[in-house]
Amino acid sequence: MENLCHTLVGAAFGETGLKTRTRWGNPVLMIAANLPDVDVLAFATDTPAVALRRGMTHGVLAQALLPVMFTGLVLLLDWWRPPSKAGQRARAAPLLLLSYIGVLSHVGLDWLNNYGIRLLMPYSNRWFYGDAVFIADPWLWLIFGAGIFLARRGSNRSAAIVSLMVGAVYIGGMVGSARLAREHVLHLWTGEHGRPPQALMVGPSFGNPLHRQIIVDSGDHYRTGSFDWWPRRVEFDARRVSKNENQPAAITARNDPRVRAVLVWARFPYYQLTPAAGGTRVALRDMRFPVQVGSATVVVSEVGPQTR
Repeated sequence: MENLCHTLVGAAFGETGLKTRTRWGNPVLMIAANLPDVDVLAFATDTPAVALRRGMTHGVLAQALLPVMFTGLVLLLDWWRPPSKAGQRARAAPLLLLSYIGVLSHVGLDWLNNYGIRLLMPYSNRWFYGDAVFIADPWLWLIFGAGIFLARRGSNRSAAIVSLMVGAVYIGGMVGSARLAREHVLHLWTGEHGRPPQALMVGPSFGNPLHRQIIVDSGDHYRTGSFDWWPRRVEFDARRVSKNENQPAAITARNDPRVRAVLVWARFPYYQLTPAAGGTRVALRDMRFPVQVGSATVVVSEVGPQTR
């Protein structure tokens, strides 16, 4: 999920009464709920950010260590700052609990998307996809935002508790919907083509829980389509997108480090080949997202690829 949703979840947990467990309780919950996204610093490197995002800082080792490290930093801050007017100091055990709640909520929410998350890093580079909730979901903003507003307005933690429960029910429904939609599309495709696709995504769309986007890996090309629950129907687009992965220029382009880095992340990669001065321009894309996300372009010539 994006950071607004993560922050709202942290704040909603705080309004249930958890923020009163220790000094700095509310900011700790909201910061911890965003903490794994420290890997956004990847954008400052020469490596495509998608190769580094949702990896080390989201894996099982980080899930265990980030809350401990963050608790230590907050205790240092608390030691440096004077105590509150009530003489309150931060307490280690509640800080650690709140940090774990924030970090684990972040990882769980990120799994819901079709972007992917490497849950087992650093022990495995495998990607996991929930394909259930769009990376920016206005319904979750509304649910958690309303709970926080009502809890603060009425000084009543029950509104925040209800919002978290409603959010959990909504997420559970989206996960179940995603699984059922995928099984329906898989059964339909297999029946029409005599074999299952090499890979299949029936992913969420922005703002519409009843509509899903389809990507089918059919060997040397991709097909796209849509799934709707009301009325229930599946439609496939006539256009086929060739992978071009066995073209000589694409094979050569894979020697470029930027292309290899994007391939670490790409789930449905394809190559666009166009003539260019001195050779062929090879653009690596992923079917899931617009070209601005997770792409790399090189020009392949007789002397090898040149990054553009």
